[in-house]
Amino acid sequence: MAVCCFGRSEAEEKVSRKRSEPSAINSSWDDLLEGIDTTEDWVAHKKTLRKRYLELIRDQFKPEKPDLQIQFHDTVIVDGIYRRQLISYQVENAERAHAYVGVPLYLRGPAPGVVALHGTYKQGKERAAGLVENPDKAYLDHLCRRGYVVIAPDHFVAGHRIPEAGPYDTEAFYKKHPEWTAVGKFTYEHSIAIDVLQTMKEVNPEKIGVIGHSLGGHGSMFLAAYDDRIQAAAGNCSASFFRQNSKVEAWSRDRWYIYFKHIRPDLLNGDLPPIDFHEIMALIAPRAFLDLSGLNDGDPLTQRQRVLMLLKVMDVYELEKAPQNFAFFVHGKGHSVAHESRELMYGWLDTHLKPSAATKTKLVTP
Repeated sequence: MAVCCFGRSEAEEKVSRKRSEPSAINSSWDDLLEGIDTTEDWVAHKKTLRKRYLELIRDQFKPEKPDLQIQFHDTVIVDGIYRRQLISYQVENAERAHAYVGVPLYLRGPAPGVVALHGTYKQGKERAAGLVENPDKAYLDHLCRRGYVVIAPDHFVAGHRIPEAGPYDTEAFYKKHPEWTAVGKFTYEHSIAIDVLQTMKEVNPEKIGVIGHSLGGHGSMFLAAYDDRIQAAAGNCSASFFRQNSKVEAWSRDRWYIYFKHIRPDLLNGDLPPIDFHEIMALIAPRAFLDLSGLNDGDPLTQRQRVLMLLKVMDVYELEKAPQNFAFFVHGKGHSVAHESRELMYGWLDTHLKPSAATKTKLVTP
């Protein structure tokens, strides 16, 4: 027997409306645009956020920038494709950073330049160049083969500059600069790496990017928010933010690598800094930023909060009329730089730093 129904009850109508009207996603990250109604409101608020960011890294305590005094130490040709040079340059008076620089051999003109930041690894730039350990993290090698000029600097407590106390120990740094922060130090040094790129005739100074994994992942975010010469950034598996983080004290531990020494008393008292990652990321807008993370990289509940956080960052890019310049990728491969993550990062740089012809598709010619 067939049954026809020409109308619905009030209860059925209510259920139908609930199914067809999605509800807003509310979270603690909504404060990013709280009280912001116009682009002009956002521009004014952005100035406040930048001030808070510079206060967090204690940028006012950085030393005066010295002359670079670039020195070239050795050069090799890799597979007939690119030239790799070990260089050093001043980052403070009487303090030099070391880096590998890779330059493709057959450039037809100035190429995009990329700052490639390594993670927490003793021989940082060696791994970034593909000389040791995990080749998944050989960003300099991969990008030079794609036509980029790349600088891969050592983190300031790794490679050529390992402190007496051991790699990534910041005790000596804080004795020298008690008011500064390790984040301020490495961000400032990475900005100087851009200076080095821009001295090179092979580099298009208007097309500078940054990528990194882990420590280098949040380093890419901190640098892009700090230096607007960065036109495209991609950060992979960077650290957890301040709120929604049961291990937030790790940002100001009392030993080994201390990111922000000055915020420890507040963190132990349950008080968080006046700026968080969604606001730092928002400082990059409207320039291009890609965030990659693993749901199973650390606390899964914290990582799920990252997705909510990133949705709010997209709201800012939409307000800045540049939604095409923000993206995120969430995977289940833990703390890795798997093939698909690398391809997304490199493709992101291609899209935002290379001419449109480099990524344009075309129909098959009969």
